[in-house]
Amino acid sequence: MPSETSGLLRIAHAEAALGFAGQERRILKEMQAMRERGHHVELICRPEAKLVQAATEAGIPVRTLPMGGLLNLLRGAPKVCRILREGHFDVLNTHSRIDTLLAGLGARMAGTPLIVRTRHLTNRVNSMLAYTWVPHRVTTVSNHVREYLIERGVPADRVETIYSPITLPPPGLRSALREELNLPSKAVVVCCVAILRATKGHRELIEALRPLMKDRPQVHLVLVGSGSPMFEQLQSMIEEIGLADRIHMLGFRHDVPNILAGSDIFALATQKEASGTVYVEAAAAGLPVIGVDVGGVSEMVKNGETGILVPAGEVAGLRAALANLLDDDGLRARMGAAGKRMVYAEGKFSLAGLAERTEQVYRTWLAQLGFHGPAAPGSH
Repeated sequence: MPSETSGLLRIAHAEAALGFAGQERRILKEMQAMRERGHHVELICRPEAKLVQAATEAGIPVRTLPMGGLLNLLRGAPKVCRILREGHFDVLNTHSRIDTLLAGLGARMAGTPLIVRTRHLTNRVNSMLAYTWVPHRVTTVSNHVREYLIERGVPADRVETIYSPITLPPPGLRSALREELNLPSKAVVVCCVAILRATKGHRELIEALRPLMKDRPQVHLVLVGSGSPMFEQLQSMIEEIGLADRIHMLGFRHDVPNILAGSDIFALATQKEASGTVYVEAAAAGLPVIGVDVGGVSEMVKNGETGILVPAGEVAGLRAALANLLDDDGLRARMGAAGKRMVYAEGKFSLAGLAERTEQVYRTWLAQLGFHGPAAPGSH
């Protein structure tokens, strides 16, 4: 097996998605982190994908080709084969069904030593083809997703968990949130950062907080995230219950660390979550967190230590957890401090931790497959 200094890898990532949400951000972070360790990294995606600009600005080489549909599959696989052969790539890492079939087939044709599929979501998988026949191995963003794939037939020794990284808040950050919202000095701020979808539980969070806010005039809720038509629906709901002056909808924001630094509690009542690294981001900011015990959330929150987890569908349980933290500033401080220690001491959610773990997994799998060094020109 090559040493860390001499065995640098050539890695291609393929992604068919057009947007730039959590999955695409994770891919970009992973590419940058692996490049920092000296590996060569390139991206294969659609020409209209938002990842093109993001990767280009980050200095990562990008190859584009149409994806989706049988014709693009038949045309695209040979193109990927040429890219991988000419670039002497050691690893192809795919992320969605379309790019796994297209780029994975091209990698099989090219004889690429290691083909990896990363599963980012917790949704049910209809066809296991993109997890069994096409890739050699699979990575997941949480043990919850890993266990699901094992139940569906992926051999346990062929799938590993690699947690998504977070960006740590800048030291000494002073939040401008309270000034921006003109909040009173004694305000207790609950914040929620998530795309506005029904499964993220914004309605349930508001319902849980509603009676608590009635009895506690110092409590404010800050919602960060965009998504239509949910944004408009929540606005109407907030107006109807008469809390427009206490529930602040900020839409999409680039300054999430600023929002977290100006808050006292983080709460997200998501009903479906593959991992939930936003809980870790909140913990890194020193906030106690409240979540629902679904998917991989329990891997991000230490229940009773860094935050409180409640069973799915229990608004009453969510309300009780919120009341506990709203009424006990000592508990908030203890859980917030524990969360911060967890993030900084363990390091598994850091960019460096992601790169180290990814490299370890790649090297182990390459050795298992009989490749003990990076690909040399003409070796494929």
